[in-house]
Amino acid sequence: MSEHLNTALELARTGLPVLPLRRGKVPFGNCPTCIQNACGGRPNMKNAGPCQCPDVCHAWAAATTDPDVINSSTWERAWHRAVGIGYHPGGAGLTVVDLDTPAAVTWARQTLPPTRTVATTRGEHWIYQGAVRSVNGVRAGVDIKSTMAYARWRGHGTGTLTALPDAVRALAVKPVPVRRAAVVTGPALAGGGECCHRTPAYLERGLVMAEQGITEARSAVHATVYRTFLAVLSTHGRCGCLTDAHTARLFTAAQAKGETARHCADAWANARTALGM
Repeated sequence: MSEHLNTALELARTGLPVLPLRRGKVPFGNCPTCIQNACGGRPNMKNAGPCQCPDVCHAWAAATTDPDVINSSTWERAWHRAVGIGYHPGGAGLTVVDLDTPAAVTWARQTLPPTRTVATTRGEHWIYQGAVRSVNGVRAGVDIKSTMAYARWRGHGTGTLTALPDAVRALAVKPVPVRRAAVVTGPALAGGGECCHRTPAYLERGLVMAEQGITEARSAVHATVYRTFLAVLSTHGRCGCLTDAHTARLFTAAQAKGETARHCADAWANARTALGM
């Protein structure tokens, strides 16, 4: 068993979704069947999810905690070629503040509350408990890696995990142009108000992709359901877009994969808690 594979299995046992990384610290490319999204997995879309392919496909969406997948013969080639391990922070309810310069590290020490810290080649990873949308370049030398993104595993680090601070949540909010036409309104999950920057088509497309991601999960269904709920809530949960009917669609897709109504409710509640809702 390779060193990377052994470490990946240990991390998966702690609930951290993992995937192998090739040279360049990037995920392996899609297999021939899935290349150029021919399988419908749509790895370049924000709510992407793995298709039925058992190979290491679709970048961050390949991350899993299932030891049978991680140790499978289809992943064996990748582990032999891997130069590192990636993980999906949002899938474990975490956020990585990637500080890529000494100046960025200084800013974090002056601005953010202490938390678990991991040294990197050029700076540090500050890891918080809680998930948000992933955004690159929120400040000079600062990226946020959480939902629908991967980070490189560089060790357990030092310090104790603390709750995701509002300062990081604020950085993850990307201003968008206001669109006044065809807005979606409904009972708000948090904060109230109406969603003045998303059209009904945007919401519908996101829900369809979320349902597809759950339906096409080939393993780790529990984790996939949670990650999908987290992604939907991080995009639409604060502005009042989501109604009970929308939630019911996601629960129905999850229950069709064998999840219980209780687990769906728990996963939804846990995702809201992770996002501070």
